[in-house]
Amino acid sequence: MSRLALSDTDKLARDWFVETTKSLGCSVTVDAMGNTFAVRPGRRSDVAPIFAGSHLDTQPAAGRYDGILGIHAGIEMLNLLRDHQVETEHPIGVVNWTNEEGARFPMSMSSSGVWAGSIPLERAHNLQEVGGGTGTMRSELERIGYLGGVPASYRSTPMAAHFELHIEQGPVLEAQQQKIGVVQGVQAYKWFTVDVEGRASHTGTTPFSARADALLLASKLITHSNRVAAKHSALASTGILTLSPGSVNTVPGHVCFSLDVRAAADAAVEAVESELKRDFETLARRGSVDSDGDASPRGQQQGLPLSVTWKTDFESPAVLFHQDCISAVRAAAKSVLGDEKLYRDMTSGAGHDSVYASKRCPTSMIFVPSKNGVSHHPEEWTSPEDCALDAELRFFEPDGSFSHVGKTPLAFTSPEERVLLFHKPFGSARTLHMFGIGELEQIKADQIRVVWPMEDQIILRQG
Repeated sequence: MSRLALSDTDKLARDWFVETTKSLGCSVTVDAMGNTFAVRPGRRSDVAPIFAGSHLDTQPAAGRYDGILGIHAGIEMLNLLRDHQVETEHPIGVVNWTNEEGARFPMSMSSSGVWAGSIPLERAHNLQEVGGGTGTMRSELERIGYLGGVPASYRSTPMAAHFELHIEQGPVLEAQQQKIGVVQGVQAYKWFTVDVEGRASHTGTTPFSARADALLLASKLITHSNRVAAKHSALASTGILTLSPGSVNTVPGHVCFSLDVRAAADAAVEAVESELKRDFETLARRGSVDSDGDASPRGQQQGLPLSVTWKTDFESPAVLFHQDCISAVRAAAKSVLGDEKLYRDMTSGAGHDSVYASKRCPTSMIFVPSKNGVSHHPEEWTSPEDCALDAELRFFEPDGSFSHVGKTPLAFTSPEERVLLFHKPFGSARTLHMFGIGELEQIKADQIRVVWPMEDQIILRQG
């Protein structure tokens, strides 16, 4: 699947989202970044909606679950509320965030970042598409008809809370035969552009000792970045590399490559960055940072015209989610699965729109397993059983038992209990949607009304 942000295929998916949510009784708002907010009315109009959210854009050669599962989960939540004629105190919404991937416009989570006030609108609007295209985010938003008139701001479209169901995108849950990841937060990362300047020369007439080979140096820099990152329990990756002049018989004179550095803590990312900047200069000057004294290996001599420059493109500090939301997810996992061995606390290695949402409202995420840990690839896959752990809507009690919605009385008697609304995701089935902390009374299922009086609470009352 390829559905790059603001492409024609993205427009089709957006149109489907708008049409579907409107058919479920939602009002739809599009802001200046194309973020699309579908809101189902609640009993009160003076309080912010509770949102489920994720994204519909993909990588250039992607799977069908990254982001998309979270959007489908939100839409099925709306279906569920309609089918069971549930009236909510707060409005309930689903949000599709623009350009989460950052694949076409190189700043991931750019639009949720603008909404949160962390990224300037002008900077995001002026992002130039990669691959030689001439489009900017603003021009493409205009082209596909999703440059909304509402300011992209948490003040214009506030949220009482934001929940995101997402695939893990890694191998841990599957390898440990676990079903749910209780996401504590998201690790820190930085994106850099590294430029290597050398000197183009003829491959047949320039001996190794006289070459200022920009590609050879870039390969050393990339290899060294992996070594340094591993030393700090971090990750370093290069996903884009361009060189010039690009001739079979010319030594490359210039190379530009991306560098993605990630770690659980901000300090580890900073340590990797600092060490690499120091060592990259040494490698450009001497060709080696090894302790064996090999200061001028074959292919590079001191004094050759080689240099390295850096530019920081994007920075996302480590994020911890709302503790009450984390506790609610953990309690819900215990209620659904019973066996504590089937779920685990996790830190997300990937960035998500929940990073920026968490800056402005209580936020939480749930991970489900990814087959073979594969993501950003056509083979990305999560089983329907893992996407939805139960076939019917149920209210789960703290002891793990449940009562079906219908005529059966539900006895919730103690305060501060965790509640989870569940359903399967595909076809007639429904997916997991909402959870929280509740002040629970004795009620009957056919009289259920879900009340959301606070940012991080769900209260069920007779009504």
